[in-house]
Amino acid sequence: MRHAKKGKKFATDASHRKAILRGMAAALLQHEKIRTTEVRAKELRPVVERLITLARRGDIHARRQAMAVLDDKALVHKVFDEVGPRFAERNGGYTRIVKIGPRHGDAAPMVLIELV
Repeated sequence: MRHAKKGKKFATDASHRKAILRGMAAALLQHEKIRTTEVRAKELRPVVERLITLARRGDIHARRQAMAVLDDKALVHKVFDEVGPRFAERNGGYTRIVKIGPRHGDAAPMVLIELV
């Protein structure tokens, strides 16, 4: 039984799941909008919101924590210099999930996740 187990498995092992979320977080922060399945978007939301909260803090320790997730120095600079200050007055809720209908191949519910 999976009582009190947080998060979806995505039918992968933990390292692959972590890599999926890291890659999707990097894509979302770079392009500010991505198209994905509903389940993946709901799992991605807390990862991205945590990174934006770090960017709002803006100190060196927060930058190092963000680098540990994103692994791209240029992207970390963008998040801390552009995205973080944009949400300085907002208390959470930095992302929006918009349903766009089923995928053609397997009818998976697709969504657009974007920065507000």
